[in-house]
Amino acid sequence: MAVNLSREEMESFWMPFTANTTFKADPRLLTHADGMHYTTHDDRQILDGTAGLWCCNAGHNRSKITEAVTKQLSTLDFAPTFQMGHPIGFELANRLTEISPKGLDSVFFTNSGSESVETALKIARAYWRIKGKPGKAKLVGRIKGYHGVNFGGISVGGLVMNRKHFGQTLDVDHLPHTLLEKNRFSKGLPDYGTELADNLEDLVGLHDAENIAAVIVEPISGSAGVILPPKGYLKRLRELCDKHDILLIFDEVITGYGRVGAAFAADEFDVTPDLITTAKGLTNGVIPMGAVFVRKDINEAFLAAGNGAIELFHGYTYSAHPVACAAAIATLDVYKEDDLFARAKSLHHYFEDAVHSLKGHKNVIDIRNYGLVGAVELQPREGKPGARAYEVFKKVYETGALVRQTGDIIAISPPLIIEKEQIDRIINLLGDAINAVD
Repeated sequence: MAVNLSREEMESFWMPFTANTTFKADPRLLTHADGMHYTTHDDRQILDGTAGLWCCNAGHNRSKITEAVTKQLSTLDFAPTFQMGHPIGFELANRLTEISPKGLDSVFFTNSGSESVETALKIARAYWRIKGKPGKAKLVGRIKGYHGVNFGGISVGGLVMNRKHFGQTLDVDHLPHTLLEKNRFSKGLPDYGTELADNLEDLVGLHDAENIAAVIVEPISGSAGVILPPKGYLKRLRELCDKHDILLIFDEVITGYGRVGAAFAADEFDVTPDLITTAKGLTNGVIPMGAVFVRKDINEAFLAAGNGAIELFHGYTYSAHPVACAAAIATLDVYKEDDLFARAKSLHHYFEDAVHSLKGHKNVIDIRNYGLVGAVELQPREGKPGARAYEVFKKVYETGALVRQTGDIIAISPPLIIEKEQIDRIINLLGDAINAVD
């Protein structure tokens, strides 16, 4: 059934990361979702090529998750976790440590990726204080990095538009990004740029390791347009952090929970950080929730310093919300029962070939991919950055699929349940749209 909202009915909602005036003049509304498809306000079925917003890894309307949420609402709708607890929170933490990289055995619950990043940064700074090194407070991010929208996240992040309007940020520095022209059209991890990790040595020389608390990077930068780590880059970063006694944080809000063909990119790339931030796929996008995985000895240092009192003055009203916990446990069950992480890995090469088939299409200047995430970069129009990709995004939506536009890049990150013919359909629609837009 078609659904229409008047302009007046849309006025009160200040939409995030949206050109509100433009959108409300010609809205794109989603009214239902099931499996691999959304239903639009004009009653069309469109393929979900973005897993919602990188989060619905198991597809939409999974009955197991819906039933778990419904049951939990009628059992324990809310319980505090400040000086209180509830069994399902501990159950979820134990389930998560069963799939986390070895040694990351403590879990701190949040409500989003932004909060997970903020939590990890605070833990990193506080850790060095309790270790007797309060000077280790500077944080290092990366140019083109995205770590959410809270002040810590935009400080270590490296996207100009996310920072420029908000004034002074935290005391940070940035590594260079790894998007190199000579790596264009690489399939999987690119060959060139491993040495870019050595720029951390320059920052250590500038600031001194005794003043640096942590380095935070996305194993694969999602929001900046699927920027991949060169072969060996993450391992080199791990070596340098070990050498200089600096904590390494992986932001896996996008890559976590199967996107790259393993539970975490840390597993896929065989590099174990000290902390991992997650959200999105944790509950399949059904209920807002995030989780920070922390190295066990870091947690133990806090416990020892607490002397039986509160160890970390940090948390959220909805940390380990029981309904979110129920959704997460059911989501983990679905991932396991359907073997979705392995399924994503099995589709890697098919998806890779499909995305790279767009090489040679009009205005395509680069294609990048790994696991079930890909990006097609378009030549920007002179003086109008993002305009060409936005038109492509709209045309794909109008013809039957949802993709993600970021700058002049079209990103694709479908649910892990996608079938090969659905991959073909999304790529064909994208190719047609690219060729149709000047």
